[in-house]
Amino acid sequence: MNTFKKQIYAVAAFSILFVGTERVTAADTQAPCVSIVSREVTATASPFYRAIYADATTNRLVSSSWQSDDNGATWSPIRSHHALTRGLTPGFRRNPTTATLDVKRNCVISIVNSLDTPELDPTINEPPIAQKTYYLRYRLSTDGEKSWLCDNPIVGVGDFDAQHPFPDLWIGKNAIYLGDNGCAPIVTRSGRVLVPAQMTALDKGGELYKPPKAHTYTEAAILIGDWTVDDRLAWRMAPRVAGDISQTVRGLIEPTIAEAPDGRILMVMRGSNMHDPKVAATKWFAISEDEGETWSQPQRWKYTDGTGFFSPSSMSVLMRHSSGRIFWVGNITPENPDGNLPRFPLAIGEVNPQSLQLIRESVVLVDQKSKADERQGRLDLSHVHLMEDRETGEFILTYPRAHNSYTQREYALLRLAVSPN
Repeated sequence: MNTFKKQIYAVAAFSILFVGTERVTAADTQAPCVSIVSREVTATASPFYRAIYADATTNRLVSSSWQSDDNGATWSPIRSHHALTRGLTPGFRRNPTTATLDVKRNCVISIVNSLDTPELDPTINEPPIAQKTYYLRYRLSTDGEKSWLCDNPIVGVGDFDAQHPFPDLWIGKNAIYLGDNGCAPIVTRSGRVLVPAQMTALDKGGELYKPPKAHTYTEAAILIGDWTVDDRLAWRMAPRVAGDISQTVRGLIEPTIAEAPDGRILMVMRGSNMHDPKVAATKWFAISEDEGETWSQPQRWKYTDGTGFFSPSSMSVLMRHSSGRIFWVGNITPENPDGNLPRFPLAIGEVNPQSLQLIRESVVLVDQKSKADERQGRLDLSHVHLMEDRETGEFILTYPRAHNSYTQREYALLRLAVSPN
């Protein structure tokens, strides 16, 4: 049996599934990283979806449209992001995508996917022109996102400007952007800000590079932000991390990062075996030993015992728990996926702090396709958001359960108790 399949079925043998609304618990002989405390499925997204703590001293939570000053017990609308589009040329876009709180500075850092493309149809979700025109802005708030100190393009220090913000990047020819919820900035223990982004590339003729079998191609681009004397961020880009197109035809997509206890930075990336079933679909990883300045060559991410696992071309999330342990959420499949599909089951597992590989025995499947799902067309369990409840230490996992090729959605909210070390 293929070693990828063998290991996946081993996971399925001890992991726990939710089927419908029935809760099942892990086998006593195993070591799952979490247990499921509660699960809700609703017609609309919970305010916890994409929420962060926006204040270091109070349990103030803010998501894209909601705010709570009592740790999520009650919520009210927040409109501070509305000013982003006020007075913009029709067709321009500002999409706050991810954010983090610099606890030492009590400052929220929000990263905004931006398009300055006149007359662009606002109903098009992923316009092809964005592969040439996406760029990034950052915003800072020291009052829990009630107001913003700045709204600036992210431009590298030195001989760069908004049209040419970093080496090999010319907005209008190629682009830089955040892919999904996992592309969240982190603040390292030294106070440096790292933003995991993705960047399209140019061929030798100066045109957008695209391998023959792919509809897009990106490379992982880590942006490094250092605080200045006037409390702004000075930006640089680390050397990009590029994939072997014979193994991941669309390059490396939607990086997610976390800082290990020893200061190393782990980056996990989405790949794609699009139209080539002979290639294993997996996640990829790289490691930095110098706070994001340089990165190792990307390799297939595996279990700590050296065996591989299948994962489709879908986003994932790394997060460091307050205990110092690192957890990962993403799709793990029993068979080799075809490009993006299938995007189920959904799993969570713990990262080994030494090898920075996934601990196979820790993995828990938290959601799977049910008989009810089968009647609603294709199921996609992706676009997840993971956060930690400050008061309980539980993880709050929220995500859409998309049906029929994303034409219908319901939303899941799970509370996960982290197992003892």
